Amino acid sequence: MPDLSSAQTKYLSRLKREKYFVNISRLALFAGFLVLWEISARVGWIDSFIFSSPSAIALNFLDMCRSQSLFTHIGITLTETLVSFFFVVILGIGIAILLWLFPKLAKILEPYLVVLNSLPKSALAPLLIVWLGANVRTIIVAGMSVAIFGSVINLYTGFQDVDPDKRKLIATLGGTKKDELIKIVLPSSVPLILSVMKVNIGLCLVGVIIGEFIGARQGLGYLIIYSSQTFKLTTVLMAILVLCIIAMGLYSILNLIEKRYMKQR
Repeated sequence: MPDLSSAQTKYLSRLKREKYFVNISRLALFAGFLVLWEISARVGWIDSFIFSSPSAIALNFLDMCRSQSLFTHIGITLTETLVSFFFVVILGIGIAILLWLFPKLAKILEPYLVVLNSLPKSALAPLLIVWLGANVRTIIVAGMSVAIFGSVINLYTGFQDVDPDKRKLIATLGGTKKDELIKIVLPSSVPLILSVMKVNIGLCLVGVIIGEFIGARQGLGYLIIYSSQTFKLTTVLMAILVLCIIAMGLYSILNLIEKRYMKQR
């Protein structure tokens, strides 16, 4: 590796300092928020019954961990989210490929996909419960319904935007549309697929929680709705915090996969 010039060294050092400053500022802001929240609850600036406090949430978290009930809820919600995400990825890519292979079919289905993608999915959840019953299958379908239509639209649009000159070259050399798909479209669309997956994992989690609100007996969504109905607001806030951590974790895993792919590429 060649030696860096003094200007390059200063530039890299400045980037490191900026990154360090941003990370420290984020932690300080979060810590300050928690301290202010705790003090406000203790001195009576806010109603601790309604808004709870960080210490109460931490104690509630430890109590549910000791009883292992929280792990049950987390495991169920996480499993439902991953299953719905798996089907969204498979069906999203499959349907997008089908539409790309048959442009007339895409023109016919395009307005329906747009309408279904724009439809508030919370409105579908009660119908899904009636049609499919209050079970895990319904919750997985609810998770899929939030992400699948947008996934198909984005992937299909991305497939169409692949470099037309490369596709023409394949056709000129006597290749079929299948060759275009395998050799040009899909390889060029891997970054897009990974980007769509990063969005979809959060959407699937949202859909699963919506389904658990209505038709579950276990899971973080059920824990939130049950605790709110019994005025256990500390448990509600704790479950929401756990959901935030799960969402960040799943997104970070996919983000790491994307970075490694881009680095190897």
